[in-house]
Amino acid sequence: MKSSEWHVSAKNRWEDNADSWHSKSVDMWTDGSRKAVIPFFHNNTGDVQTVADLGCGDGYGSFLLYEKGYVVTGMDFSTNMVEIARKQERENLSFTQGDLRSLPFQDGQFDSVMAINSVEWTENPLHTLNEIERVVSEDGYICIGLLGPTAHPRENAFPRLHGEEVICNTMMPWELEKLAEYKGWRKVAEDWIYKKGVNPSVTDSLSNDLKQALTFTTLFMFQK
Repeated sequence: MKSSEWHVSAKNRWEDNADSWHSKSVDMWTDGSRKAVIPFFHNNTGDVQTVADLGCGDGYGSFLLYEKGYVVTGMDFSTNMVEIARKQERENLSFTQGDLRSLPFQDGQFDSVMAINSVEWTENPLHTLNEIERVVSEDGYICIGLLGPTAHPRENAFPRLHGEEVICNTMMPWELEKLAEYKGWRKVAEDWIYKKGVNPSVTDSLSNDLKQALTFTTLFMFQK
């Protein structure tokens, strides 16, 4: 699949999925698979003010960041998602349509970036990380949530096993760590959002890579 075709197919997927996503977004962020994201971000970013929420969807996660006192710019490449998100706009909370391949922001514009389950929808994750790095200030923070091995959305990549072209990049959390290490980012923190049925109390003694193997999403905080 050509890069332009990947981009168009992924964008269309999320244009079509906007209403469905919006219908369950609040529950995901407050009680479901994304409940731990904002506390993880807030506890591991130090004294930052400006945040770019890249792949913000309907903007509810951006809104929760705003409620924590951050100046937030949410970005999504789905026009339908951004239209929904903009209903929440106010001073210090804004939304724009954009592309992770070529972010519509200036170099070093933000103190921090949050990208939850968005990097894996790009064809070239290293290029995406380079773009994320570009818009973060020196010593700024980069929070990435990556779909773990047990995450249902990873099934979008399954057809590749019998030769079909797909639009979901199924890299493992340890592979993201390797890319970050390659780029010279410092890992500040890591947390694990487990698949339903995993009792976190039994994972305390496991190594990080074994914890990652049980996750729906692995959360990383890096410092540029």
